[in-house]
Amino acid sequence: MGVFDHTQYVSMTMEFRCNLKCVHCMIEDTMDRLAPQTQAQLQALCANNLIHRKWKGLILTGSEITLHRDLPEWVHMARSSGFEKIRIQTHGMRLGSADYCAELVDAGVNEFFISVAAADAETHDGITTVHGSFDKTLRGLEILDRTPGVVTITNTVVTERSYRQLPELVARLAHLRQLAQMEFWFYFPMSEQDDKGLVASHMAALPYLKQAIADARVSGRGIEVKNFPECLLGSDGAMLHNDQPELYIDDAFWVEFMRNGFYQCVHRARCASKQCLGLNTAYIRKFGWHESELSPVSGAVRAQTPVLPRG
Repeated sequence: MGVFDHTQYVSMTMEFRCNLKCVHCMIEDTMDRLAPQTQAQLQALCANNLIHRKWKGLILTGSEITLHRDLPEWVHMARSSGFEKIRIQTHGMRLGSADYCAELVDAGVNEFFISVAAADAETHDGITTVHGSFDKTLRGLEILDRTPGVVTITNTVVTERSYRQLPELVARLAHLRQLAQMEFWFYFPMSEQDDKGLVASHMAALPYLKQAIADARVSGRGIEVKNFPECLLGSDGAMLHNDQPELYIDDAFWVEFMRNGFYQCVHRARCASKQCLGLNTAYIRKFGWHESELSPVSGAVRAQTPVLPRG
């Protein structure tokens, strides 16, 4: 299960530039049109939280947050405003610099949410389309692993190009002592169809996902799976977490997001799951409804209400 309480965090999208061109990027067609939150908006949120203490943690995110020169300043401001946890969400390449890691930690970052696309350099770099990105990201994870007072979280977008490597990825990162959680986010294309051929079959990915979950548990990791049918997970159903921190982002993002068409399932009317997002339109058009493979969840269920995830 996950080790973080999402209700204790708020997320601010502060940057829409990126120096990778990941094939699975959800917002590549809208990146130039979306407006980041402003420093004034961040200051207002920090001032409000200093008074009301609604959240303990702040997540600074964007297409690639480390590209913004003001990031250390924002972090320092947030810590001074009473946030106990400051997390950045990043592809991790710039963390390959020990000096930059130290600058962020000194400013107050104590949680790093780092995207790792695959288990080896060839596959990872093929997905990010930037040679050397895997080595820099892994070096950053290892630098942070030697840094007192920080924890790391990895996020892997699961696609047709990466799902077979999930157990290998867990093994590749097994040496990291401060890796608190691994998250596996099944790809959806922000569209009604899978034009890139990246949507992975849930049935094909399931054995690899189950093995990765088992291996990560042995290593003592927290685990979160997103955008996957709960009923297919069986005894690992508690690993499904589609709830997210409250997100501040350009409203235009949600217009595109709603094209996904979540919550479609032939068993939805009889299913008691409070976390499952069912199937989305692009998945159904590619693989069908899986009427015989899916089944309604029954019995006691977790009380959380799912919030549609960001990718």
